[in-house]
Amino acid sequence: MSEILDGLYKTIVARRENPPPHSYTAKLFAAGDVEIAKKVGEEAIEVIVASYQESDERLASESADLIYHLLVLLAARNVEWHAVEQELAKRKK
Repeated sequence: MSEILDGLYKTIVARRENPPPHSYTAKLFAAGDVEIAKKVGEEAIEVIVASYQESDERLASESADLIYHLLVLLAARNVEWHAVEQELAKRKK
């Protein structure tokens, strides 16, 4: 995993374990898996829209939002990013 994704995932897990007040990440965890999954879906739609209606910068921004929310969902389910990397490696041909 890249250093940025690794650091972000660790921060997300830390906020799950010790939720600071006023933390958006902590609010997501408090809302539960279903709400986090809905947010992933919303962000995915925003990526799709940005891909054909908006600038490359906006596409990158929406993609970052999607990846962040996906990492939150993985952390909520106790699925480490490493498991995703392993799955991708198995698919490499």
